[in-house]
Amino acid sequence: MTEKRASFPQKILLAPDSFKGSLSAAAFCRTVEAEIAARFGSAKVRSLPLADGGEGTVDCFLLAAGGERVEITVSDPWGKAVRSSYAVLPDGTAVIETAASAGLVLAGPDCRAAETTTYGVGETIRHALRAGHGRILLGLGGSATNDGGCGAACALGVRFLDGEGVPFLPVGKTLGRIAAIDRSACDPLLAGAQIHCLCDVKNPLCGEQGASAVFGPQKGADAETVRLLDDGLFRLGALLARETGRDVRFLEGAGAAGGLGAGLLALFGASLVPGIETVLDTLAFDGELTDADLVITGEGSFDLQSFSGKAVSGVAKRAKAAGVPVWVFAGRAEEKALARCRELGAEGVWTLSEIAPSPEESRSCAAKYLAETARRAFDERFPS
Repeated sequence: MTEKRASFPQKILLAPDSFKGSLSAAAFCRTVEAEIAARFGSAKVRSLPLADGGEGTVDCFLLAAGGERVEITVSDPWGKAVRSSYAVLPDGTAVIETAASAGLVLAGPDCRAAETTTYGVGETIRHALRAGHGRILLGLGGSATNDGGCGAACALGVRFLDGEGVPFLPVGKTLGRIAAIDRSACDPLLAGAQIHCLCDVKNPLCGEQGASAVFGPQKGADAETVRLLDDGLFRLGALLARETGRDVRFLEGAGAAGGLGAGLLALFGASLVPGIETVLDTLAFDGELTDADLVITGEGSFDLQSFSGKAVSGVAKRAKAAGVPVWVFAGRAEEKALARCRELGAEGVWTLSEIAPSPEESRSCAAKYLAETARRAFDERFPS
């Protein structure tokens, strides 16, 4: 018994993403923390709930790094007033979620990507800049939009002019009307700002793998609308290249959030960065690994996308480099991904779907089945 207890982990690092729609990353941590306390007693647990730029990014930073939440009123995807918020970290960095003002949840069940706007994202950026926060991390995930960032740019002072020289607010279906771009009235604070757009996809702005073709259907676009949106983004990209010298049409990650990051990059010099890598760097994750004996990460669906910039792959890659074992708890898993889990450095993958009677039950009672999954993993690897 003594020898077995000596092999128990003394420090366990929990670093999960959320199970989209069923369990937040923070709730994951609370659930697994309780099972660790019941099983290992004195083991030290460090919880770092993660997000890779989508919904939950602000909460992730506040829980792990501290700081404060700033409440504001901005425009939603339809241009109506909505209460939103962003985070200010102890070092003054502002963390903004696209989803908090231009998200699918705010758009409602009748989302129409051809008509939604990122104007509220620009309002949030403007508020942060005027409050003195010149470094901004902007999570691009979860958007309901396909406007190439034109709405956000308008809120920051850019004027988009039609063929008659009349300014208007472009949305996805009207990008083709833009004849000229006037940046003379941009907020002067943008000149010294650092805006880093957190991406969790590698899709370009246009084409078969672009924003409209891949993500448009998730935002209510049918085949005809997808063609309209893609053509609009291509025309916008060509105009941005002509007027700014930056061609973003086929840049990796430019298709995130309906081209929001691409527009901010071309117009304001923003950068497109891997979401999870930036999150982990900001949270000093490598330092947390120095005395860890085990890392447990997780996500709703462990699939082939998990290997391309998602939270699980970012965590596992760093843990592997540090020589720390990694476990993955997931809602479900694809066979092809399971066959490749060793590439991530993961010792094992345990899923809720293996014990839940149905996918619906797994989602509606995710915390319950996560607790059972944790107990099962501990029983297998640390038998009493």
